[in-house]
Amino acid sequence: MTQVESPKLGRKRDHSRDPEILDAALEVLAECGYDGMTVEMVAARAKAGKATLYRRWASKNELVIDAVACMKRADLEHLPDTGTLRGDLVGLIKPRTIEEAEKKLQIMAGLSSMLSKSPELAQAIEQAIIRPRAEANKTLLLRAIERGEISSDCDLETLSLITPAMTAYRVLVLQKPVDRPFLLSIIDGVLLPAVGIRMADSFERTPAG
Repeated sequence: MTQVESPKLGRKRDHSRDPEILDAALEVLAECGYDGMTVEMVAARAKAGKATLYRRWASKNELVIDAVACMKRADLEHLPDTGTLRGDLVGLIKPRTIEEAEKKLQIMAGLSSMLSKSPELAQAIEQAIIRPRAEANKTLLLRAIERGEISSDCDLETLSLITPAMTAYRVLVLQKPVDRPFLLSIIDGVLLPAVGIRMADSFERTPAG
């Protein structure tokens, strides 16, 4: 009777370095864009072997999609709660938050050449870059409705996208930095008037931010 040999099991893949590699991929993307980025550059930045990356990701496109999908999301459980819509929106403006948003938009700019060619990449960008900020804004707008501060007839979906859309336009098209004065101008000049809050009323009720 012929003895059947048991199949040899390959070495288990080590995924412990995945976060470092994905962070390195995002850094290279922000600096070089998709077209200028290579797997070799990511491997060098992460101090990993090129073969290690190719065992985990079969192509640059797969690596990029994973890297974008793993980007830090907005923490919707710890949003500002000041008692006013303006106070909450201003409370979102923090130096680190602005820095992270700019980096995400630089990554998005670097991927612009691939968006029409890769629906998966476009979806990953929407979920990682645009949607989290829109969801944070929507949560704050819903609170304002519950407080009776703004009308329940407000178009929350459109309003929640104002800040992300204008920020993306400023970085991607105008190639200007996003700073606190710019974000305040959107809040006070666009978003609050759009929901029917007068500036005088807003400043009277909003804690200093």
